[in-house]
Amino acid sequence: MGLKGFEELMRGADAMRPQVSVVAAGGADHTVLEALAEAARRGWVRPMVTGLRTEIEAKAAGCGVDLRDFVIVDTNDPAGAAVAEIQAGRARMLMKGQIATPDLMKRVLHQEHGLRTGKTLCQIVLMEIVRDSRRFLMGDTGLCIKPEFRQKREILEHMISAARNLGVEHPAIAVMSATEKMTSMMPDTEEAAELQRLGEAGTFGACRVQGPLSFDLAYAREAGDKKKIAGEVVGEADGMLFADLLSGNLTVKGIMYTADCRFGGVVWGAACPIVFMSRADQIQTRLNSLVYALNCRTLWPEIGV
Repeated sequence: MGLKGFEELMRGADAMRPQVSVVAAGGADHTVLEALAEAARRGWVRPMVTGLRTEIEAKAAGCGVDLRDFVIVDTNDPAGAAVAEIQAGRARMLMKGQIATPDLMKRVLHQEHGLRTGKTLCQIVLMEIVRDSRRFLMGDTGLCIKPEFRQKREILEHMISAARNLGVEHPAIAVMSATEKMTSMMPDTEEAAELQRLGEAGTFGACRVQGPLSFDLAYAREAGDKKKIAGEVVGEADGMLFADLLSGNLTVKGIMYTADCRFGGVVWGAACPIVFMSRADQIQTRLNSLVYALNCRTLWPEIGV
């Protein structure tokens, strides 16, 4: 039994109608407004948006969104206002709207008024390849430029939690590299081998961790057969932990723009789920990200979601 797909997650949200309060930082965007309006119509969320009211109302009028069910926080500091709504308990999830990542993360990571927990923040994307009926998690694809070993370990722990909450009791996690061979010329391969050792020692609980593995080995069992490389994760990866932001971001965007796929992203490690994708993404991607975050929201006990 693999990870739940977006259709299954949406059916579950439709049945539960959790009506979780969500605040979007930067609401003057038609994809943000249309996605939140659809999610509200289906009973998933109670929508809140931050930004200049005049701009938000103009965008809503242009795309035919009725704002009667929206709370608008009129501000010229949409990131700060959104984080403040989370801190005050008026919103339970944060959504990246039409705002640059550095502007949002500056507020999220503020030492006194942010959403820090002491854990590494990372974006974990849920990817669904329609052709192959395959689903897997990918991280970090958006925040950690060159994670240290401690950060990789915490990203791995986030990924395991996500996989379990998406229906896999004993997730298989591939620690990715450009090669499956450990070499001192590529320190990430040595770190991958150490993460595998920790996994085998039971450090992460019931899961399977294998690395270093190249993408073909993590994704396709036939690649392992051809290369004569075996392992519990080969061709079975529920999650892929990348060595750095460059490799993770290039891989996920390469798939997004060339494959028949569905995807959504959530930032883990903050005091609440952060629905987090590119400003260039479409309405469906925002809905995918919302329903992925909604499914995992019980893993954030700090604010009682």
